[in-house]
Amino acid sequence: MTHTARRIGRTLALVLPVVLVLSGTLAVASVPWAGQSTESQMLTASSQDVSVRAKSRAPQDVLRDRLLAELQEEDPDVVLTHLQREVEARPSLAGHCMQIARALGRATVERLGPARAQEFSRPVCDTSFASGVAQQTQGS
Repeated sequence: MTHTARRIGRTLALVLPVVLVLSGTLAVASVPWAGQSTESQMLTASSQDVSVRAKSRAPQDVLRDRLLAELQEEDPDVVLTHLQREVEARPSLAGHCMQIARALGRATVERLGPARAQEFSRPVCDTSFASGVAQQTQGS
């Protein structure tokens, strides 16, 4: 009996503060601060999210996303040069170069159209950029 009561007490001692913090966070988040509407500014918390650590992204995913964002503002030649330099500086990315170059080729077709995108095809990562352009052109 004493052991069970002690176990329940320990459980409550661990769980109760978490519940109180979460309910307080929800209460504060639902108050319309400075006249903001509650629907657009509603913050939520979940006990499942509290214990989950943020996953770090793989270097190739970070590079691909950065280059795709850069492609929206820069010429594809510039972006492909940056890809080549990144792979040369970090050889561990070489295995992912083809995948990144294909994604850049598809994004270039979406941005510039198939005819214009083909103008930028060059042997980056075993012609994967050109492969991405061709795949996107056939799929359009």
